[in-house]
Amino acid sequence: MIDVIPENDFDVQLEGQVEIIGWLYQYYNEESKDKAIGQPKSHKFRDVEIASVTQIFTPDWIVKYMVQNSVGKYWMNVLKTRPSFTSEKEIAQNFGWEYYMEDADQPIDVETNLSVENENLNKDIQELKVLDPSMGSGHILVYAFDLLMDIYQSEGYSKNEAATSILNNNLFGMDIDRRAFQLAYFALMMKYRQYVRRGLSDENTAHVYDIPSTSGFDAVDFAAINETFSNPVASEIKKVLKRFEHGDEQGSLLNTDDIDFNVIEDALADLKNSSIPLDLINVIDTLENSLVVGKTLSAMYEVVITNPPYMGSSRMNSSLSDFAKKQFPNSKSDLFAMFMEHYNGRIVKNGYNAMVTMQSWMFLSSFETMRTYLLEKFTISNLMHMENNVMGIAFGTAVTIVRNVNLPTFVGTYHQIKTADASGKVPKNLPVYGNRYNRTNQSNFNKIQGAPISYWASEKDLDNFEYSKLGEIAEPRLGMATADNTRFLRMWFEISLENIGFSVHDRREAKNSLKKWFPYNKGGEYRKWYGNNEYVVNWENDGLEIQSFKGTNGKVRSHNYNLDYIFKPAITWNALTSGSFSSRYSEHGYLFDNAGSSMFTKDNEELFYLQGLLTTPVVQRMLGFINPTLNFQPGTSSALPVREMNDKTNVISKTKDAIQLAKVDWDSFETSWNFDTHPLIQHIDEHNRNWNGFLKQNHCNVPILSQIIFLEEYYG
Repeated sequence: MIDVIPENDFDVQLEGQVEIIGWLYQYYNEESKDKAIGQPKSHKFRDVEIASVTQIFTPDWIVKYMVQNSVGKYWMNVLKTRPSFTSEKEIAQNFGWEYYMEDADQPIDVETNLSVENENLNKDIQELKVLDPSMGSGHILVYAFDLLMDIYQSEGYSKNEAATSILNNNLFGMDIDRRAFQLAYFALMMKYRQYVRRGLSDENTAHVYDIPSTSGFDAVDFAAINETFSNPVASEIKKVLKRFEHGDEQGSLLNTDDIDFNVIEDALADLKNSSIPLDLINVIDTLENSLVVGKTLSAMYEVVITNPPYMGSSRMNSSLSDFAKKQFPNSKSDLFAMFMEHYNGRIVKNGYNAMVTMQSWMFLSSFETMRTYLLEKFTISNLMHMENNVMGIAFGTAVTIVRNVNLPTFVGTYHQIKTADASGKVPKNLPVYGNRYNRTNQSNFNKIQGAPISYWASEKDLDNFEYSKLGEIAEPRLGMATADNTRFLRMWFEISLENIGFSVHDRREAKNSLKKWFPYNKGGEYRKWYGNNEYVVNWENDGLEIQSFKGTNGKVRSHNYNLDYIFKPAITWNALTSGSFSSRYSEHGYLFDNAGSSMFTKDNEELFYLQGLLTTPVVQRMLGFINPTLNFQPGTSSALPVREMNDKTNVISKTKDAIQLAKVDWDSFETSWNFDTHPLIQHIDEHNRNWNGFLKQNHCNVPILSQIIFLEEYYG
């Protein structure tokens, strides 16, 4: 560890005590995390694995950004109600909040509403409750302690008074990992001891907890409960034990609002005044812990701040998956989204929820319902969008700070952190101007289908989405999933050409051809206009084998056969890319894969027009607003705006020329089944013959190249 951890992380003067505890947690978790992640993708994570695989240490500067713009922002709103208020900038500088984002200038109606809302804030610093529901090693809570200490002192409290109040009244935390709880408790108590000399010997304790599991109790225990307590009390106790049965999996997502804690606590107090039956000792111990956690779960908070666990539904075990589907139907796709949704509902009016999560909730259709609800009911105060690896993980993330008030025309602050800005370092200034920095109101997001959080879109960009959508003109379709590509797919050169059915027009023709293999669009490398025709699929006898292929459970595994669309002319594209979107015209005779999704039109001329549109820079920009995650599913393309051009015929003509040129290029190499002559020998007289209606010397024909340039400039 000494060789791995940066030296500054041991320096207490540089707040190294927080960093080192986080490193310790990460170090002790490493072996179990690697073991769990190393399991096959089909493996469902068990309770003991969930904490390991979802643990991600939050860099110090991101923690400060989150706390300053949630706890700090809440208190700034309190200060705005005082006659002595100067400006956000001046107050933030006085507190040393280097990552604090001042609010933008607001419309008059928003300013009026904010003044009313701020007057209703809880203005007693001792009653400002802050929760981290997935606290890990306590990094966020420790920095929140420091920030609250500054606020307390500015309000006239001594350090001793402030530290005692912060520990007793302000900070709360939970986690499913007991080691995380121990480290967080230690970190907070040491922070308390920094200001209170006898802090480790007095009666004050940190309100942080590990969430219990009650799965070890059985019918015998429940019978003992029934014998000891009256029916109403026994019913509430069994409700608690049942609720926490999978507490070490469901954690702080549990809802305990319907439990009457007072009834149970009164009954336990009465029981302790007599004698506890021996067969109930373990039950009572677990119950008391569950009651403390349950009351923490049911409380409301002025501020919630956390880096929640990231885990997709495909890795959830059966109990967690069932819980997600039942309790969080709008956010069940990932644990982080469930945390966002749940804790938006646990902040008081005008409270703040600050979370650093995967960026996917901002764009993907699987989170659309959750996203639109958030935009309708809450207000995004700040959003910091981070590229891959900014958090030390290989995907994009975002810090979203939500205020529990509905102000749709509030001008929020949005900005991006690029990998180069934070790779192995701390950004010097926030926001980084030019990195999509924008101040906009969230009502603009609804102008784009699916309401993606495309905060960098200009007014002109948004106006484009008023045109007809591609999904209204064409029919984008997700392609086939064979369930076993090794069994059903081949590269075309692996098969005798005599057994491949080229250029068939429909299913009947394909079946009557008695061929086994047929061309198959499957995405491929970046290529525009035409090409990537490399695969064939087993569709013998109208796909009899592939449509009846069953897995070990006896169920047919393949799906999305697209029987109404196969063999028709189409536009196909790479569903998942590492760069720009690229589409190609596909002649009749192809089936298609989910990695090579396709779109169809009733009029083939319309298909050429759309192909011309899809190869232009303007579409690249529009796709960036709809879904910048480089995953171009049919729903993404359906939302593209399509503008009708006056000289549509000319566009179609030039698109056909561009397609033909790209076809000549594709067929000039041995990767094409139409290969004839290599371009290096095309000028030798005996090889210079007509090919598909084009002379060999037209392979790089300048007039046709100029037509492609015209198309891209015309649309761009």
